[in-house]
Amino acid sequence: MNPLIRQDPLDDFFRGFFVRPVEYGAAGEAPAIKIDVKDQSGAFLVHAEMPGIKKEDIHVSIDGPVVSITAERKQEKDEKEGERIVRMERYFGKVSRSFQLGQDIDDSKASAKFSDGVLELTLPKKEATQSRRLNID
Repeated sequence: MNPLIRQDPLDDFFRGFFVRPVEYGAAGEAPAIKIDVKDQSGAFLVHAEMPGIKKEDIHVSIDGPVVSITAERKQEKDEKEGERIVRMERYFGKVSRSFQLGQDIDDSKASAKFSDGVLELTLPKKEATQSRRLNID
């Protein structure tokens, strides 16, 4: 016994007609800096993905255990005569990321390297100071 299924031919015609167009994220939304932090003996190793950003536009600051990375992507004019941009899916502006590590960083020995859109920070741990007891006179 074969069940009969009634199908409206207009269903196929209108299928997908009222679907929203695909959106690739909100316009003007700043991309997040994606980081990986490894705890090695004596130092933290940080990899931060920063594609499309120039080395000169990256700033790193260290304050105790807090590391802040700030970058700015600037728009470069590349318009040709007779062309107009309909949609541009690139972000131009500032983006920053701060995170706290488990131990103070020795900022005098810290180093940074940037290649192929990846910022690599080597952040040596500061030697733990021994607490001492004060005698009261």
